[in-house]
Amino acid sequence: MHIKAQEQAFTDLVQEHKGTIYTVCYMFSKDVDEVSDLFQEILVNIWRGMGSFRGDSSVRTWIWRISFNTCVSFERKKSRRLKPIPLTMDINLFDDSEEELRQIQLLQRRIRNLGPFDRAIVLLWLENLTYAEIGEIVGISEKNVSVRLVRIKEKLKNMNNIE
Repeated sequence: MHIKAQEQAFTDLVQEHKGTIYTVCYMFSKDVDEVSDLFQEILVNIWRGMGSFRGDSSVRTWIWRISFNTCVSFERKKSRRLKPIPLTMDINLFDDSEEELRQIQLLQRRIRNLGPFDRAIVLLWLENLTYAEIGEIVGISEKNVSVRLVRIKEKLKNMNNIE
């Protein structure tokens, strides 16, 4: 593929799937700078992988898998690094009522307390992917996705101390 055509295909791909990529990034981090770093790392991995994408799955599934794997790897590396002191920026990502905002933030905090694998499954489920698509992305069977989601939902319900 000619370099200009490859650049245009990459640009189109990112434009079409940037919402998905940001969604995955925000599920793994609440820090704006870290989300930006994750997003950029995912873009690098997509660029590197474009030539080897065989079409065995949909492009959407491929993007989810790259995003998920990049964030999981980042999470593992993060546990080995010193934590930076973040600059605070009060950004409200939601324009909903105060009660809706409180409920959304509570759910996000609870989800962030899940392990990376469970967090990813919930994220994919919240994005309305089928159990088959979720299984393909995270590498487990459709039945295992169903069982894990039941257990994850129960965990989330029982997280009373995360307020």
